[in-house]
Amino acid sequence: MPFTNSYDDRTRAEAYAVLEFANTYHLAFRDIPELIRKHVAGTRALDFGCGTGRSTRFLRQLGLEAAGVDVSEDMLAKARGTDPQGRYLLVPGDDLGAFPPGRFDLILSAFTFDNIPQGDKVRIFRDLAALLAPGGKFIHLVSAPEIYTHEWTTFSTKDFPENRLARSGDMVRIITTDYPDPRPVEDILCTDESYREIFRASGLEVVEMLQPLATGEEPYTWVNETRVAPWTIYLLQRAE
Repeated sequence: MPFTNSYDDRTRAEAYAVLEFANTYHLAFRDIPELIRKHVAGTRALDFGCGTGRSTRFLRQLGLEAAGVDVSEDMLAKARGTDPQGRYLLVPGDDLGAFPPGRFDLILSAFTFDNIPQGDKVRIFRDLAALLAPGGKFIHLVSAPEIYTHEWTTFSTKDFPENRLARSGDMVRIITTDYPDPRPVEDILCTDESYREIFRASGLEVVEMLQPLATGEEPYTWVNETRVAPWTIYLLQRAE
């Protein structure tokens, strides 16, 4: 059965529009401001797969001139409604031809590649790499494989024991509990080993990799977040 994008959905867009950087999502974004401070020199940023604009607004709050792009018009409609002064563009088929090469000092993809089929990843990474300015950086935030086999403050996978048998490129399911839509989303599992092969084939190299854990001092009730990292953050640049 062909893979479909679970996020290109009006009801899902309504749900995502109210999500905050709380609970398990707190760990996804906690370390990004410091990464940007240390490694990014310019202010021109692209939020690839911006969804309802949460991550684009996050970048702008950090002082960056951020544009958001997505394949879902339903998601973008929510982004524009929340942030009418922002720049949000539809990119059908992940076509990034509207941007000139070398345009951005920073590219962020927050969870976007979780639901991009394995066969499309290299092409899209290559297209994104071409948009990086000299010295530009790419922050690639994705779900760690472990997110699909544990319980979390924000997510549940207990109804999908088949996730444990999944290999890189296989579909996995997960339910977000921070909003009222109970339908699982279908993602594509991708291991660290597979991502590193994809980066090499795309002309990118890893500068730094983070797997953020909770300290236990946050104002949230953690489930597994203090001992298992739900996210992986890769800081990338064009290979020399």
